Order: sequence, then C-alpha cells, then structure tokens
Amino acid sequence: MDGGFSDIWVYLSASPLLHLFLTLLAYLGGQRLYERFDMYPLLNPVLIAVIALVAVLTVTGTPYLVYFEGAQFVHFLLGPATVALALPLYRQISRIRKSLVPILLSVLVGSLVATGSAVAIGWAFDLSEATLISIAPKSVTTPIAMGISEKLGGLPSLTAVFVILTGILGAMIGPLLLDLFRFRDWAARGFAIGISAHGIGTARAMQVSDVAGAFSGLAMGLNALATAILLPLLWRLFF
Repeated sequence: MDGGFSDIWVYLSASPLLHLFLTLLAYLGGQRLYERFDMYPLLNPVLIAVIALVAVLTVTGTPYLVYFEGAQFVHFLLGPATVALALPLYRQISRIRKSLVPILLSVLVGSLVATGSAVAIGWAFDLSEATLISIAPKSVTTPIAMGISEKLGGLPSLTAVFVILTGILGAMIGPLLLDLFRFRDWAARGFAIGISAHGIGTARAMQVSDVAGAFSGLAMGLNALATAILLPLLWRLFF
C-alpha cells in the first residue's frame, strides 16, 4: 500500500501543476473553514493554508524549490492583484482627497512605529545587526521589504518570513483590537490594517468592506513607499 502511494506521488509530482493545485486546494479549504465559523479572525485562511502545505511538503519530503517551481504562478499573480487594488481605491477618491493630510500623517507615524517597535523588540533580545535589519521592514509588502533588507545588509529570506507572519497575525488580531478599542469607521479600520498587515491584512479588509479594502490598499502602498525612503536614511543615521 505504501509503495503504491509512493509511486502515485512520484508520478503526480512530475507535473508542475500539482503544487499549484495543492496551493489552491489548501487555501479553498482554509476559506471554507473560515466562512464556516462566521469569519472568525483567528481562523485566517492564509494561516490554515500555510500549515496544510507545510505538513504536506514535510510528509512527502518535497523541497521548497520544487514546490515553488509548480506554484510560482500564484507568485506571479501578486503583481496584477496589487494593481487591481486601484479600482476600489478610485471609487473612494473623493473621500481620500478630503482626508489627504490625516492620511499622510498617519502613514508617517505608522511607518515609524512599525519599524521602530520591531527594532526595539529585537534590540531588547540582543539580536544581531543583520537580524534587526531583517525584521525592521516587517510591515511592508514582501517584495519591497526583501529589497530594503538586502540593501541594508539583512537576510531577505528571513525578512520574508517575518513579513508573512506579521501579515497573518495582523489580519487575525487586528480586527479584534479595533473592536476592543471601538474603532467603527471602516476607512480608519482599513487604513490601520493596511499599515500594519500589508497585503494579507488588505485581503481580509476587502472581505468585510469595500471602503476598508480601499483604504487598506492605500495604506499598504504608502507605507511601502515611506518605509523604503525613511528606513535606509534612519538606519544610516542612528546605526
């Protein structure tokens, strides 16, 4: 029986579409569970999909590079998906214009707090300089965060891990904290999630409100720009 399963797996793993199929299946399973429990934040579908895929790759002994070769189409779609956020943003353009000054101030403060808190926590645990650099851009979308980390001498692969963990935790815990502090305005909620939890948080915001999704996408983009400019300058100034 074990030999038969192994033979089947070897045959299937030769197809580049296998890991794409597994990725979609894991996410759809996570989404189904998420909806089954009324979109409970702690049952984030991305987290569920990651756990399921890690389990499958571990059990089957599949290297990550082999998995990525088949699932890279999902990675390619991140670009078009990010650009598509411009549509809900355009629908809220009049409201954005009226709130331009608070938006810019919020991005500046949010970017500094997100970066500063990460470095301060790392410093408290006496982490190495390379690790501090790697975790500093944790609230920025993955490609930009990895680029910042690499330029400053960090470890891009470690940065990617922290970015993904930050996004998952932000999407899970962020709505609960906003409810706790009674933030009811969807624009403010979305903006806070976008700054702290980038793309994964924005995906969560889009599910609950178009307004929250639009402002989350705006915050994600502006925070990436602000961090890419400010972090290298501040790092060289203070370190």
